[in-house]
Amino acid sequence: MADRSRRRVGIGDVAARAGVSHATVSRVMNGNTTVNASIAQRVQAAAAELKYKPNPVGRSLALGKTETIGIVVPDLSNPTFQSILRDVSIAAARDGYRVLIADSSEVSSEEAILAGEARRRCDGVVLCAPRMSQDELEELAPTLHPLVLINRTTELSSTPSLVVDYGHGIQKLGAHLVELGHRRIAYLTGPERSASNVQRLRGLEKFVQDYPEVELQVIPGGNTYDAGNEASDAVASCGATGILVFNDVAAMGLLHGLSERGIRVPEDLSITGYDDMPFARYTMPGLTTAAVPITQLGSLAWRRMREHITQANAQSPTDHFEPHLEIRGSTAPPKA
Repeated sequence: MADRSRRRVGIGDVAARAGVSHATVSRVMNGNTTVNASIAQRVQAAAAELKYKPNPVGRSLALGKTETIGIVVPDLSNPTFQSILRDVSIAAARDGYRVLIADSSEVSSEEAILAGEARRRCDGVVLCAPRMSQDELEELAPTLHPLVLINRTTELSSTPSLVVDYGHGIQKLGAHLVELGHRRIAYLTGPERSASNVQRLRGLEKFVQDYPEVELQVIPGGNTYDAGNEASDAVASCGATGILVFNDVAAMGLLHGLSERGIRVPEDLSITGYDDMPFARYTMPGLTTAAVPITQLGSLAWRRMREHITQANAQSPTDHFEPHLEIRGSTAPPKA
């Protein structure tokens, strides 16, 4: 059994072993290069012999930083957000940073609270696809600096934003269905407060202008498997031959619901998703979708955050990402 009474080795022990002051040990442990090299080596040797581990809280106070960033997402169960989180975490870890995660569970009123708490505990915050209104975002953003936004923008030039052109992506998917011969198309929407859903709707306004022969319906949906599944009856009875779905998750739920009702995809109905999640290609049939560069979003979000943590007056342009089509087996010409 371990000896629980054993005293923790402290900075004073290292100082005594190395024959230096507490302040010198602190400077060496925090990477201060002004300490004489031979003295620094002596301190490091003493710390190694004693198996001394710096107190992370004390180290954060000394450095004036936590070496942690916060990231707030609207729905942690969504694989797209999981992928972004993973890549932010991997990129940050390479620079010695950790990531604190907060999930607002699609409750927009929680986002400001979670973001504020994260900023007090962390060196910066990443807001991933926040659901709050633009006015709320403009008011909140200056209090969170350094801040990185994913799929939103603000008027602050000091806030870097990473934006996917969801409107253009949905237009590409619609044009794909038209090229296959579909003229009755429906869009199964995402969450009402989702900014990317608004972008898709605006993109579809442009789409119907470009293709006036297309009859477009809008069906309320969501961004979850259950939302897609629950929309099956409305989709099956809407009369459309091609369905544009807000994201891959809802599209997979819709595939399941249609299958239970004996509706074949793509023989009876063509379905498209959005995002190109890793397992979208493994559905039956494989899901035609608009691919979003998720890995680039995560790694670039950290790069922009690092720039603003290390450079007081860093300025970052808005980074734009263009989705591309992944055509698979869930789309085909309509039945004659």
